[in-house]
Amino acid sequence: MSAFAFHTTAQIIVRPGASGGIAEIAGKKLGRSVLFVTDSGIRNVGLDQSAIRSLEDAGHSVTVFDAVEADPSLDTLMNSVEAARGCGATGVVALGGGSSLDVAKLTALLAGSGEDIDAAWGVGNAKGPRLPLVLIPTTAGTGSEVTPVSIITVGGEEKRGVSSPVILPDTAILDAELTVSLPAPATAATGIDAMVHAIEAYASKNANNNPVSRMLATEALKLLGTHIEAAVFTPDNLEARGAMLLGSTLAGMAFANSPVAAVHALAYPIGGTFHIPHGLSNALVLPQVLRFNAAEAENGSYRLYAELGPHAFADFEAGGGAQEDCAAFIERLAALSANIGLPQRLRDVGIGEEALPKMASDAMKQTRLLVNNPRHVDEADALAIYRAAW
Repeated sequence: MSAFAFHTTAQIIVRPGASGGIAEIAGKKLGRSVLFVTDSGIRNVGLDQSAIRSLEDAGHSVTVFDAVEADPSLDTLMNSVEAARGCGATGVVALGGGSSLDVAKLTALLAGSGEDIDAAWGVGNAKGPRLPLVLIPTTAGTGSEVTPVSIITVGGEEKRGVSSPVILPDTAILDAELTVSLPAPATAATGIDAMVHAIEAYASKNANNNPVSRMLATEALKLLGTHIEAAVFTPDNLEARGAMLLGSTLAGMAFANSPVAAVHALAYPIGGTFHIPHGLSNALVLPQVLRFNAAEAENGSYRLYAELGPHAFADFEAGGGAQEDCAAFIERLAALSANIGLPQRLRDVGIGEEALPKMASDAMKQTRLLVNNPRHVDEADALAIYRAAW
């Protein structure tokens, strides 16, 4: 067996309503002054109130930073850091989607260590220490609560990441009640995002692809594939919501250690330039990237995709041969995306054909992801994939 390292969040609490007990779960870690990171949408519907009340009732001072936007900017991050310093934060909590969680991770790092964000970009460059950190996801998609990665938009379009075990949180709280009000389009897009995490982790060419990540990826696909349609079409189905949330976390644990690849690399220009939600960006290019990978027999990815079919779809009929099963798996993923109401073509989300060459050029900047892809992707390949998805 090849050597590998596996890092994940130290404590994961899975319980409906658990966010309302955050003070009991993690109050001692967080200290007296807590920066609470979220977004205005969460504030407007009051999803943050039970957690804030728990902290305040236990004697913590809570300062709310609710200016996080989708694809958060560097300015937003630095404003959050300034808020943490201004209130003398002894701990950071985030409640929201992946954007809020990502901002909170780097806020805890920068406020806790004083290091320069420009020195932290990349893999293994963040040194710490960070402030105590608790993450509470409200979407079942990003898995950010168990990943050592934070993605920030720099200069309006470029996505930059910090990847370091230092920014893994102390505690993740999975409270399925927080996901019930998530609208169907967001439920669908984030659910596909989580499935992409599992698929890419399973087939990653990264040297740290390992048995633990592959086991988590298959279990994640079982939960996600079985429950995504119920979560989309019966939003108050708490069992489906809980299964999606756990599936997202397991997929996050998988790709945190066996990193994602070209689907994400090609999705980033879609989100960064056109502000398409990340999960939908992934869904738009997923089938075409998998077909591209599977077309080169030497890399063996078609065999790996074929193995995933029965995990993702309980009624998947394997046995036609690896290439046939691979093709059937990809078609099932495309059909699932359509069935849950997601747009299917780049043109459907307002991207013109003339934008594709620049997108292909921008995708080439995602070298930390492209090196994990089973098949080498150059700029011409990226353009061909975008054209197939257009």
